[in-house]
Amino acid sequence: MAISAVDVRLCGHSRHREPFKQEYKNGLDTYIIRLQLEGTCQALVDGRMTDLMPGDLLLCKPGDPYELRIGAPGEARVKPSGDYFMMCAGAGMDEWWAEKERPTLRKIAEDERIKAAWHQLFLEKRRLDGGHPELISLIVRTLLLLLDRALEEAPPAQSAAAFHAIRMRNFVEENASKPLRLEEIAGHAGLSVSRAVHLFKAFFGMSAIQYVQQLRLAHAVNLLEHSVLSLEQIAYETGLGSYTYFHRVFRAAYGISPGVYRKRRTRDD
Repeated sequence: MAISAVDVRLCGHSRHREPFKQEYKNGLDTYIIRLQLEGTCQALVDGRMTDLMPGDLLLCKPGDPYELRIGAPGEARVKPSGDYFMMCAGAGMDEWWAEKERPTLRKIAEDERIKAAWHQLFLEKRRLDGGHPELISLIVRTLLLLLDRALEEAPPAQSAAAFHAIRMRNFVEENASKPLRLEEIAGHAGLSVSRAVHLFKAFFGMSAIQYVQQLRLAHAVNLLEHSVLSLEQIAYETGLGSYTYFHRVFRAAYGISPGVYRKRRTRDD
């Protein structure tokens, strides 16, 4: 399916240490998507200036009045305020916006995949030729889909506990093929190990280590079915370590050894 064009007028990573103000009293002529990363600022939301905190995603459409303030006029310096932003237009944006009702402001959980897509967009736009238009539209579409998923998964109550749990799950998904300890998972969310263990189990119905194991085994099944890697290589690539351990946990999960599973799949194909 063809991706409708998106015209990215401006995008980047801003970090302000001095007072800053941006205002469109007569309404925007582009979409603005802005994710607060650090510090605080104020933005016009539903007719009133509202504090934005890290994780707050601001979505504005053409015609919306827009105002953003960081610090107060006359201040020499302010506490750093950082964000990712994108100002864009085009059929691709119109179609995305029309897909569903969208909140002006919503807090989402930290996700390195969102940051990576945004960073890739910066890099493409900064090329001397302005970047490949079709590639830019594809990157924007990827970013929008990731933001949609983050919005869908954002807890309705916007509770701190739920965001800690989602942040841990995202961290686990991003690092499942590496050695992972509970201390790392808990530390990423700024929690004690005991609190992290409780929250993860409460929100996802299993421990973080069980979730890691499920991700690794799912990856192993995919490699068994679609790669020519040796069983020892698959054990290493998935983070399961030695083949002996891989063999044991795979048999416990699926009832057969990895080697037999691969032979059956090959014969069935």
